[in-house]
Order: sequence, then structure tokens, then C-alpha cells
Amino acid sequence: MSKENELTLAFTGNPNCGKSSLFNLLTGAKQQIGNWPGVTVERVEGRYEHNHQNYKIVDLPGIYSLSPNSEDEQVSRDYILSRKADLIVNILDSTNLSRNLYLTAQLIEMKVPVVVVLNMMDLANDNGLSIDIDHLSAHLECPVIGVSAVNLNDVSRLKDFFETNCRLHPVSSIEFKYPNEIEDLISRWKILLEKKAHELNLDPRWLTLRLIEEDPWVNSVVCDNAILNREEIELQLKGIKQILNETPDMIIADYVYGAVNGISREVVKRIRQVKPLSDIVDSVVMHPVLGIPIFFAVMMIVFFVTIEIGNIFVDWFDTVAGLIFVDGVHSLLSSVGAPSIVSYFISDGVGAGIQMVISFIPFVFFMFLMLSLLEDSGYMARAAFVMDRFMGKIGLPGKAFVPMIVGFGCTVPAILATRTLDNKRDRMITIFMVPMMSCGARLPVYALFAAAFFPTSTGLIVFSLYMTGILVAVLSGLLIKVTLFRGEPSDLIMELPRYHVPRAKHILLHTWARVKDFIKRAGKVIIIAVFIMSIFSSFSLNDGFNPDNTAESLLASLGRFITPLFTSIGISDDNWPATVGLFTGIFAKESIVGTLNAVYSQLNSLGVNSSEGSVGLSILRSKFSPAAAYAYLLFILLYMPCVAAVSAAMKEISVTFGLVQALYLTLVAWIISTLFYQIAEGHNPLYILIALALLILIILIFKIIARSIPKDHSSIPE
Repeated sequence: MSKENELTLAFTGNPNCGKSSLFNLLTGAKQQIGNWPGVTVERVEGRYEHNHQNYKIVDLPGIYSLSPNSEDEQVSRDYILSRKADLIVNILDSTNLSRNLYLTAQLIEMKVPVVVVLNMMDLANDNGLSIDIDHLSAHLECPVIGVSAVNLNDVSRLKDFFETNCRLHPVSSIEFKYPNEIEDLISRWKILLEKKAHELNLDPRWLTLRLIEEDPWVNSVVCDNAILNREEIELQLKGIKQILNETPDMIIADYVYGAVNGISREVVKRIRQVKPLSDIVDSVVMHPVLGIPIFFAVMMIVFFVTIEIGNIFVDWFDTVAGLIFVDGVHSLLSSVGAPSIVSYFISDGVGAGIQMVISFIPFVFFMFLMLSLLEDSGYMARAAFVMDRFMGKIGLPGKAFVPMIVGFGCTVPAILATRTLDNKRDRMITIFMVPMMSCGARLPVYALFAAAFFPTSTGLIVFSLYMTGILVAVLSGLLIKVTLFRGEPSDLIMELPRYHVPRAKHILLHTWARVKDFIKRAGKVIIIAVFIMSIFSSFSLNDGFNPDNTAESLLASLGRFITPLFTSIGISDDNWPATVGLFTGIFAKESIVGTLNAVYSQLNSLGVNSSEGSVGLSILRSKFSPAAAYAYLLFILLYMPCVAAVSAAMKEISVTFGLVQALYLTLVAWIISTLFYQIAEGHNPLYILIALALLILIILIFKIIARSIPKDHSSIPE
């Protein structure tokens, strides 16, 4: 139970039923909501007060059942079983009642206090459906209320509803009936399990049903406590299968589905025929032939808008930020007589870092705006279905494409989003591929180089990089499928959300939240990186502090030491700042641009001429050829993700897995960028041979590692 004077409500329901929308409506929070499944992968808490009573809402991940086939289902079931909630609030999509009621039936069988909230009642009415709420409540023997998450008038009704039922603590007495053979087994086993069920604060019948369904956790509890042994359990279940010609878990699921379908037919009436618009749109965007070209066309529009429209605002943001944070601060400090070293580090260090962050806000804003539009319109989930057949060829369900799309924003939440996948094998392959989906932090680097070397086709260049990331991810998935993680993917079971006109307020709030996160996260990293770079680039072992001697600075020494490793991708020995940028990118990709800007700007003061408006662009052109610039971008696209993403992969799978992934990505980045540059411009056969040899070596190593991985992928070596 919850602490004194605070009642806890646990929100649970199918993916995309509007849980997070109701959560935000009640608590005033701004948790991310999306018109696609898998948005909530961990439980989220919020609070509100009503009639002098404090309430805590725990928003659990969207699930279809309480059989823990994936980590989000495990999170939800564990929390409900913990009995920490005073009331379980089961939220249902009113437009698809029969499917949503399956989870309701499982909650009722647990004998926990449950109420049902029928969300999206307005959409059900628009679809020509009428739901008899009282009749449904009578069938389920639990309180039911109908609301719409977009109707603010429903807030007070909901709060009153929760207040009443927290006091009543309603537990339905319904018991779903199964074939005689299963009922007989329940009767016999329930007696044996009763004591343990009470110790665990669980309903004995529910515990018995899960044992019959061969739930691994329940099986372990029963066998470890010597209540039954595995041979007895298997013998009884085998007997039922021989009589009913089906496994007991399938029979139980069939009977529950039959019961909820019967209830649904009785309480839902179609009052008029409405041809769903989504069916018409789906016939085009999910067409077996047209679907994939449409998806790539949509993604190209996203990148075109991001770069071409974002570019219109970049100069304005850059100029204003430079006037305020660099020139303005420098003038201010000079006027008060600040020492030159202080003025230098604050204006050219911290100030230049702030200018860099601000100048890239337009790109980031339009990228997240476009992704939010796709999410809210309902297209993102369709993209997963469109890609299902394609993903199946690399051994993954189409559902795995959802975390990859999330990866276009940030790799860390994309790795966490793999928890929605049903088995560990699918998760490992997907996590391996996710970093190749170019995250938003890399976008400023692409924009900078594209503007410098490909000013007439910046959108196309950025699009090609994103597509290259997808292609390499697919090829890597194929390699992993035939080496490390053999096996079949889980089936794709994912709800298709309805289309609707994107909600302007929600999209702008969501976009702003992401941009704000970028500013906070990238801002800290870039400003610190630029500041540190300004220190290392202004100090040398011989001269001490001398900002005019960057070529002999500590930073130059480090860069010159690393640079020979990247000669193959077109980085010349005197272009050591480029390798320093790659080094700082390990800590955060956002810092690459800040590093390049800081170091190249100082080199410019040493005499590198700038005949154009932007110092950075002119110096870039003097240091890279177009082919070398693109090879450099390919390396940034593919090499190891930032330390936060590596840590997330280690945490989700294992330390070994995270290290292997980081090494693999860096080698693949070197191989591909080397092959591109050498074929396009370098023409050095030795580098090409080394790259191909490394590729063969990776395949051989993967095959060797595969021998140490169990076939069921239940454990990965630490």
C-alpha cells in the first residue's frame, strides 16, 4: 500500500490506448505521448490533489497481456503483483473493445482492485459505435467509466470516479471457466498452492492458472519450494494436451478471448456504417510494392525540410549569438579591464561554445518537428509494418524498426525502447543496429560539412548519410543473423493506431521538449568541449599560455599523434584538428562541431585566409577535399556512439556486448570511409586491401564468438 495520506493509482492498458494522455491530463505533466506503441517503456510517476486527498499515478508500459514475454510486460506485471497500488486503472481503447478486454480479464483473474476507463469514447461514436457502459460494468463486475482524453470536462469526472473507488476497493468476483480437464487440475493444484499463494499475497486460482500456462516464474516458485516437481507438472499438462489436442496455455487464452468477445458483442452496437478513412490511406502507404518507396520518400522530405528550411535561419541565429556572446562579451570584459587570458577564455571559449549551440537550433528544431508530425499522424507505426517483411530478411520483426526510428533522435532512448521486443535475441540484434541510425547529435556536423562542400545539394547529402546508416545497419544485421545470433524472430504483433490530424499544441510541446533537451545536453557538452579545447590549444610545453601558437599546442601534439590512423580516409597530417574532433566525439557527438570550430578558428588567426563570410567553412575547404569530407562524415556516422549510448548497451545486455559493439562500429566506420575515399580519390590499393582484410577478419571473429553464445541466447559472456 502507499504511504499515509497518498493513494496510488496504477495505469495499465494496451499500447496506444491513451494512458499517457490521461496521465498528463490528470497530473499536468508533459510526459511524451505518441500515436504509436512503445512510447512508455518504464513506469512513470506523477501526482495530483483532489478534495484534499493526494494521489500518485504510476503509468505502466503499454502491454497486451500479463504473460511476461517482454521487459515492458515484466515491469507491468511485477508492479501489479507487488500490490503497491490502491487501485488498478485499466484504460481501454473504446474503438477496439474486444482486443483490449483480454488484459482486463487477466487483471480480474488476479483479484486485485480494478476499475475500467473507456478512453476515446468520442472516436468510438465517430466510428458509429455505441457502448453500453452499465451493461459492461455488470458483466465485468467492476466499475466502468467512459471518457475522452481530449475532453477537459472529463477530468473532474475521472477524479471523482477514482476517489469513490479508492474508498470501495472493488475486486471483481468473476471467474472465467475452462474445460473440465483444466478445471479439475485447477481444483487439485490450487489446494497445494494455497499456502504459498497467501505467502506471496496472490490469488491461489490465478497462481494455479499461471502454473498451467507454464509461466517460468511461477514454475520456479512451485518447484523450488518442492510443492510439485517438474516431472509431475509436465505429466499432467501432457495429459491435457493429449485429450484436448492443444497445449493448456493456448486453451486458456482461447477461452478468455471467447469470453471477452462475447461480452464485447453484447455491449457494443454499431449504430451506423462508417467506412474508416484509415483503410483507404493504408491501402496506399502500406501497399506491398509502394510501401517502401513511400517510406523512403517520406524520410527524404524530412531531411529536405530539416536542412533546406533550417538553413534559412542558421545565419541569423549564428550572427546574433556571435554578436552577443563573443563580440559583446569580449567588448564588455575589455571595457572593465579584464586580463586578456580571462577575456580570451570567456569570449572565445565559453562564448563561442554558446554561439555554436544556438546556431544549430534551427536544424534540430525542424528535424524533431518533422519526426513529431510523423509520430502524431499515425504514420510511424505503419512504417514498422511496411518494414516487417524487409526486417524479416535480417531475422527481426518489423516491431524492431520502431526503436531504430527513435534512434534518429537519440541512441540512448532507442536502446531502452528495445525492451518492447519479445525475446532477447531480437533485442541484441536491434541494439547492435540502433547506433547506425544517425542520431540528432550528428546532424550539426552533417549540416556544417554539407554547407561547406555541397552547398547546392545539402539535403541530398544528409539524406544519403542517413540512408547509408540504414543500409550498413541492415548488412550488419544480416552478418549478425548468420553468425552471432542465429534463430527465428518473434512474430510481429503491434497495434496500428488511427490516423488523425496532427495536434499542433502537442507537436510543438513535444518538439520544444526535445529541442530543450538538446540545448541542455548538447549545450553543456559543447560549451565545456570548446572551453577545454581553447585551453589545450592555447598552452604549449615551450611557451605556456600563447593563443597565437596553436600549431605547437598540447592539442596539436595529441592530434598529430592520432592523425596517421586516418590518412586512409583523406585526413592529411596537417589536418590534426579533424582527428581531435573524432576523439572528443566519443564523449558526445555534439562536441565535434564545437571542437572543430574552436581549433579551426584559432588556426585562422595564425594566417589561414578566409575570403568568405564564414571562417569555419573556408577553413574546412582548405583542409578537406569533397571526397575526404564525405569520408569523414561516413566515419562520424558509423563509429562508436557516445559513452552514454555505450553505457546503455552495457546495462541492457552486458559489458562484453557493449565493448564488442563499440569496437565493431569503429572498425566498420574505418573500413567504409576508407573504401569510399580510396575508390573515389585516394586510389591506394594497399588501403583497400587492408580494409577488405579487416572485413573478413570481423566475420571470422564473429563466427568464433558465436561458438561461446548459447543457442537460446539466454546469457552473454560478461
